[in-house]
Amino acid sequence: MTIETSKHSLIAHRILSKDPNFVKNTKGKYLILPDRKVLDACGGAAVVSVGHCNPDVNEAIKNQLDTVSYVHSLEFTTEATEKLGRALVEDYKDKFGRVYVVTSGSEATNAALKLAIQYHQERGITTKTEVISRNQSYHGNCIGGLSLSGYPARKRFFENILSPHMHKVSPAYEYRYKLESESTEKYVDRLAKELEDKILELGPENVAAFFAETIVGATTGAVPAPPGYFKEIRKVCDKYDVLLVLDEIMCGSGRTGKFFAWEHEGIVPDVVTCGKSMSSGYSPLSACFFSNKIVEALENGSDSFSNGHTYQAFPLACSAGVAVLNYIKDNNLLENVTLQGEYLGRRLKEIVGDSKIVGDIRGRGLFWGLELVKNKQTKEPFEKALNVGYQLKTLAFENGIAIYPGSGTIDGYVGDHVLLAPMYISTSNDIDIIVETLAKSIGQLENELGI
Repeated sequence: MTIETSKHSLIAHRILSKDPNFVKNTKGKYLILPDRKVLDACGGAAVVSVGHCNPDVNEAIKNQLDTVSYVHSLEFTTEATEKLGRALVEDYKDKFGRVYVVTSGSEATNAALKLAIQYHQERGITTKTEVISRNQSYHGNCIGGLSLSGYPARKRFFENILSPHMHKVSPAYEYRYKLESESTEKYVDRLAKELEDKILELGPENVAAFFAETIVGATTGAVPAPPGYFKEIRKVCDKYDVLLVLDEIMCGSGRTGKFFAWEHEGIVPDVVTCGKSMSSGYSPLSACFFSNKIVEALENGSDSFSNGHTYQAFPLACSAGVAVLNYIKDNNLLENVTLQGEYLGRRLKEIVGDSKIVGDIRGRGLFWGLELVKNKQTKEPFEKALNVGYQLKTLAFENGIAIYPGSGTIDGYVGDHVLLAPMYISTSNDIDIIVETLAKSIGQLENELGI
């Protein structure tokens, strides 16, 4: 018996009673299974950007292994670490003064949370300990990020230990929550007023930060904010000395065609987190960017950020990040993300827009979501027990593409969607394969559901 044929994994996989599909190897845009290959149309959770087994990235990591594999960041730094810092901040020095580099997105979120509190403390404001985020959000698995998250399914076993200092406002989710009588502008005004009302309820002197995903990912399926939303939110935050923290772990690092997703919004956050696509899955890597005003407050106070991890600024991860960023730049991949992203959005609307079960198609760049509904006119969701997002994922996988399913789309309990996050190296032919295979799978699902 080989590892791949064993039915008794000792790893605690996501589902204990069922082992995941075994991948023998990967190449470019494909996952190679024992019996076939599958086009990776989601890169896991929107992770893979420059392709699997990219020779340039592999070579950089091998070279790093021969140079420095690990040092403790309290006392030492490395060339790979410093190169990554310059690569990330150089083009944004007028906005960000430092970048804090860790491994998982959850670590970056927790760093952003602690940074927000410390920033106010360094300025002598000790009362600002409350934080606001949104329902239907996801900010990580650690207790800090989970407390910020507005997704009940992830929190249900841990509610009694989550922080009481985290408060929620409504999501910016136009398809579901904009009233029929409202214009987009009025909807945005209502959401901005809700945030302002929450700050006033808690007391402006007590509120440290507002956290939001620039484009909401796994919980609702690539939902961009309505036009003008972040400009109004920025005004509210500025009015009450509340930091605006944007979570771009999933939607940042070039996924939208610009390095940061907030660059499409006409604002600049005080803190932003990135991850996933930054290292394309070659090594765990995420980052938390500090605005210049935050760096100044820390330098004039304790002269440190009171947060540290064993694998902070891990040289292998940093070398992977540098190689990925260089590959993106050298091959003009942000331009390709924009080009192929526009094509993907157009083809989705042309090919599956008339599907009986596709209620909404939304996204930006190479980050798109399809919300699945029982009734397109009323937007009625499917029964939770049907788990239609997972059903569609299974059919698509059988037909040759990997997509990312989601449930609890509407309120954390009901609603279904699937995510597409093709690689930055995708061609129009890849997009055609993805959309046509998805359309075939949707047709099969409609038949199975009797629709």
